[in-house]
Amino acid sequence: MKKLECIIRPFKLEEVKEALTEVGVRGMTISEVRGFGRSRGHTELYRGSEYTIEFVPKIKLEIVVGEDDVESVTEAIQQTAATGKIGDGKIFVLPVDETLRIRTGEKGPAAI
Repeated sequence: MKKLECIIRPFKLEEVKEALTEVGVRGMTISEVRGFGRSRGHTELYRGSEYTIEFVPKIKLEIVVGEDDVESVTEAIQQTAATGKIGDGKIFVLPVDETLRIRTGEKGPAAI
């Protein structure tokens, strides 16, 4: 099993969610996060004053999938989240040693 941690632009969330549903993802966790990468934020003008936004609002998706599904899921995210501009985000693939469904006690891939 693998855990995918994906950082995407907020306005891409619905499109990514639909693509993930199409490839068979049954559940995910979504968090509103803030951060920066290479772009180091940006400046904006508000009431005549310029100010710097250092931490840009993003969405973090957390998805656990079987190893066989990693490629199709990451491809679906990459294709739907991409705008071609700096700040589109990242996908991190991490190993998952064990999964346990609290309600039933199921373990492993059956618990996803």
